Amino acid sequence: MIKIAVILFPGTNCENETARAIKAVGMDASIVRWNDAYKLDSFEGYILPGGWSYEDRIRAGVISAQDPLMKIIKKQAALGKPILGICNGCQILVESGLVPGLKDQIQMALAPNIKDPLAGFFCTWVKMKHVGKKNAFNLFYRENEIIDIPIAHAEGRFTTIEKGLMNKLKSNGQITFQYCDSNGDVIESYPTNPNGSLLNSAGICNKKGNVLAMMPHPERATFGYQAKEKKINELLPASKIFASMKKYIEQRISK
Repeated sequence: MIKIAVILFPGTNCENETARAIKAVGMDASIVRWNDAYKLDSFEGYILPGGWSYEDRIRAGVISAQDPLMKIIKKQAALGKPILGICNGCQILVESGLVPGLKDQIQMALAPNIKDPLAGFFCTWVKMKHVGKKNAFNLFYRENEIIDIPIAHAEGRFTTIEKGLMNKLKSNGQITFQYCDSNGDVIESYPTNPNGSLLNSAGICNKKGNVLAMMPHPERATFGYQAKEKKINELLPASKIFASMKKYIEQRISK
């Protein structure tokens, strides 16, 4: 069975939900502590889940991004293994430079939310649509498919001071998910864009397509009961992100 490592930093708090979502699509999940990094080589994929690693001191994700474990994650990413960062994990991948990964340096940040009339932490269900090129995480999505999914963050705004970067990511197909309304329209203002993220970005991948940083929580929208659906054990559309990892790994292993 395909083995996925769920990385546990001090302050991570979504590791168990993430492990359940991984197992729901037919993979095995092991929670690996930051100080057990020597174990990571034996896994086929990696997920950095949500939380407040190292209390988000300095800024969200920056201390974890400097942890020695991330050198191993970068090595595994270079080998083509899939790396998914969710919420705090997203922030860590951006602070490590793995996303967008066009240069060997940090190119973006996840800045504090901007929304009218309130700012700060925001927890709600939103809609996002699949818009990017095919990668390790969207193999089962139709073009412009809309996904219901929750967010829970205070610093979820993809932003950059690098001129032209966002347009480059869009032309590269690296913006995988965008916040949208129920019709699929990408409206820049709140509440459709819940945090002020540039180009309504909800998830951005590296150019190779095996590393994805996303702020919404697919592990909280995997089972019907999480969305108060009638079929409580039915897998919801957000679970396709994990199922896609499985398919990508199977294809990678068979080569």
